[in-house]
Amino acid sequence: MPQTLPDIQNTLDTRGVALEQVGVSDIKYPITVLDRAQGKQHTIASLAMSVSLPHQFKGTHMSRFIEVLSRYRDEFTIQTLPNVLDEMRTRLEAEAARIEVRFPYFVERSAPVSGMKALMDYQCTFIGDSSTDSDNFILGVTVPVASLCPCSKEISDYGAHNQRGDVAIQVRTTRDAAGESQLLWIEELIEIAENAASAPLYPLLKRPDERYVTMQAYENPAFVEDITRDVAVQLREDPRVEWFSVQVTNFESIHNHNAFASTSWHR
Repeated sequence: MPQTLPDIQNTLDTRGVALEQVGVSDIKYPITVLDRAQGKQHTIASLAMSVSLPHQFKGTHMSRFIEVLSRYRDEFTIQTLPNVLDEMRTRLEAEAARIEVRFPYFVERSAPVSGMKALMDYQCTFIGDSSTDSDNFILGVTVPVASLCPCSKEISDYGAHNQRGDVAIQVRTTRDAAGESQLLWIEELIEIAENAASAPLYPLLKRPDERYVTMQAYENPAFVEDITRDVAVQLREDPRVEWFSVQVTNFESIHNHNAFASTSWHR
């Protein structure tokens, strides 16, 4: 007969302290996400998975997190997060569950003049919280962009200082008639960020492309505040967006510090 092993996690804890999150983090795992151009894209994610733990239980069953993850690795989207979280709560007998999925996402970009193609990477996140009272699902993407200082352009005899920056967007979408979060493509958030910047960034530029992007930035000067507001305006106009947070950071080229601006909004 197989040996029956003791289950210490299920033993009583008498300290009277409930824990909001107990789980596993820094899990490196292959996942598949939706890709607007190709249908699906394979990438490597870093995950953190956790559940609430009532005060009377000594511990949770860590192996069950990996069991749930193994069932859903073929598709991680805002649409599948509710299923993942529901199974986490069921398998670990918890009232609340949370998952954070961070991954690089690749988009093929064409240079503006030469048309040369190469892959550009963007850091993305799926964050989900689920409890007996409410559910919350957030898509995030950080988009590198170029910005050119309007003040520098105005006061200089020639030229203007410019820099790279990051546009970090997080969104929660509205629900459809079936109660599911509406689809908002990662590529759409990238386009929103780039439309607000002085110029987009590219993975590959030849000389004619470099000339084009340099002049494009010069013709579209933008403070970090301008970029933040323009992103916010675009997101507010999208009926699929229920809530968003935007933070833009410029890695200043003539200062020994960065500049940033942020805002959030709820429909």
